[in-house]
Formats: sequence, C-alpha cells, structure tokens
Amino acid sequence: MPFIAFWIMQVIGWVGTLAGLGAFVHALLQRSDAYQAADRKTKPIWLAITGAGTVAMGLFGFGGAGSLFWIAGLVAVLVYLVDVRPKLIEVQRGGKNW
Repeated sequence: MPFIAFWIMQVIGWVGTLAGLGAFVHALLQRSDAYQAADRKTKPIWLAITGAGTVAMGLFGFGGAGSLFWIAGLVAVLVYLVDVRPKLIEVQRGGKNW
C-alpha cells in the first residue's frame, strides 16, 4: 500500500505543477491593460505569483518536508485560475456573453 500512496502523491504533485505552468503561461499571454480593467493586480505581479507558485511546487513536491511550500504554491496558482483568469477572459471578450 505505501508504494501506491507514493505514486498517488507523485501524480498529485506533478498535476499541480503542470497547472501552475499553465497559469503562468496564461498570465504571460494576456494583455497588461486587461488586468487593470478586471480590477486585479498588475500583470508583473501575477507573473511573479504564478511563477513563484509553480517553482515552489516543482521544487518541493507534495508529501515531503516542503509540503507547506507546495500547498502555498498551489493556493497561489488556484487563486489565479479560479478568480483572475475568468475575469481577464470576461474583460477581453467585452463583458458577459451568455
């Protein structure tokens, strides 16, 4: 059973890191003025947040002594993905398109 648990933790760790990389790339590709229009922090700040979160997840992995850093990185990336990214998409589309 510990062998299976180890691999589950590895998969969770890598999925989180890939999500962070996706968030960083998305933040990089957005227009700078969209962040202001969405009333969110600036593009360089979000690049730093998602970049640092991704690096933390990549370096510390899930389940080791650095788990706290991994979790902090995941939270930072999830804030971008769940809050900032949808607002940026909405602003660049010109409002809500139902």
